[in-house]
Amino acid sequence: MGFINDAKANVAADAARKARAAGQSVLVYKFIEANTSSKSTAPMTGMAEQIQAVEQQGWRLDHMAAAEGKALTGERVALVCLFRPI
Repeated sequence: MGFINDAKANVAADAARKARAAGQSVLVYKFIEANTSSKSTAPMTGMAEQIQAVEQQGWRLDHMAAAEGKALTGERVALVCLFRPI
């Protein structure tokens, strides 16, 4: 998956573990795609792995919204995901 995407997945998994331990019933997490050229139809680099990292901590993806914006480094796509405990 790559060093950066592995790190992002680990951070997401850690946040998911902490939310479960705190007894949260909802987790809202923002994932930002690593790919800088989002103009074509293609897999979103690292996104599936990051979502799976959260789901492996006992959460299930319930809703998702996407947004595209410009950052200093170029266009980025963000997925805002709402997870609920399994």
